[in-house]
Amino acid sequence: MMNDTSLKTASLFKIDNYVDSLVKKIELLSYVNPTNIEEQKQLFFDSNYFTDPSFVYPKRDFDKFKLHREFFTQPLEEIEEERLRNLYEEIIYFYSGLIQCIETVGEGKKFYYNSLHSFGTPTEQDVENAKFILHFNAEGEESEIFQPKYSPKEAEELFRNYAKQYNFTFDIKYSKTMGAIAMVLNNIQTLVLNENHTFSENEMGILTNHEIGVHMVTTMNGLLHPLKIFSHGFPSNVETQEGLAVFSEYMSGNLTIRRLKELAYRVLAVDSLAKGYTFSKTFRLLHNTYDLEKEQAFYITTRAHRGGGFTKDYLYLTGLKKVYDYYNKGKDLKLLLTGKVSLEFVDDITYLLENKYATPIKHYTDAYLKNNNKNKTIDFILNSLK
Repeated sequence: MMNDTSLKTASLFKIDNYVDSLVKKIELLSYVNPTNIEEQKQLFFDSNYFTDPSFVYPKRDFDKFKLHREFFTQPLEEIEEERLRNLYEEIIYFYSGLIQCIETVGEGKKFYYNSLHSFGTPTEQDVENAKFILHFNAEGEESEIFQPKYSPKEAEELFRNYAKQYNFTFDIKYSKTMGAIAMVLNNIQTLVLNENHTFSENEMGILTNHEIGVHMVTTMNGLLHPLKIFSHGFPSNVETQEGLAVFSEYMSGNLTIRRLKELAYRVLAVDSLAKGYTFSKTFRLLHNTYDLEKEQAFYITTRAHRGGGFTKDYLYLTGLKKVYDYYNKGKDLKLLLTGKVSLEFVDDITYLLENKYATPIKHYTDAYLKNNNKNKTIDFILNSLK
């Protein structure tokens, strides 16, 4: 591509490549997940839910000041197209915010305010939407599909079998220090599984579609473009990416009311941060007020309070609603699968495709080929969210 690019766009590609090299150093999820979750969980339960956990986090392995400087010394004025120049300005500000998040992990309110800047916080309407979902009865826990069934090794085999329909390869690793039961690390094309977890049939249906069918698909599509912005991520891409991922659960027929309620609890947990709740108070809100089982209440509370207050989790539900509405308006999901992109930048994605800065997608989410959701209550809920 560079051989065919005129001199006036040479600076664009040079800056894009350099920003990509910097972004690979700042995978936030590598730093914000505590390394002693299980130990602190037991201590918390032994305290009858009153002594807040004391989490330990991985050490940062980059020079924060040097990295900030390298971002902000990029000669953006050399990008002649104003539209692209403005886009890269937003990109640099966005990633600068993530660096600030990483450098304050474990520092209480400092991290929370940086997280707030990068990811926002639920609105009153978001909280009302979450409470609305909680009015519905979830499927019975005794159902076979919810029973623990697959060891991490068995889950790995299921993931690999599912991924055979996509023409790409990726690594699978295990971790004892995760708040989630599985996640994709975009910068190293790796699926990480929680080795402390035994996976149910429903969880495997959710995770194969969510982690491989969307997160890994957008990772691999993003790597194919001339511009690396698609792989390292557009500003504020988390809401769209998680919305797409949960939407794949819906389209594949794996989204349950139980799962929707889990996403609703996450909204309430994140909202509790803005109210100044401690870890133990958020836990008691979920466990005592909303009757959430203690193990799930602990992990949802951990996800929200890790680092000092990580607000990202409310975006799963807001993202699902936005992608669901986008799909029902007949809009093209292919644009959202081009990489780690955001709904807010659909016009820019179209522009980049039309001007050969990007290429059409190679991998398409299997779940999006046909709507296999049979649960009318879930449609009613999603249509009713404001």
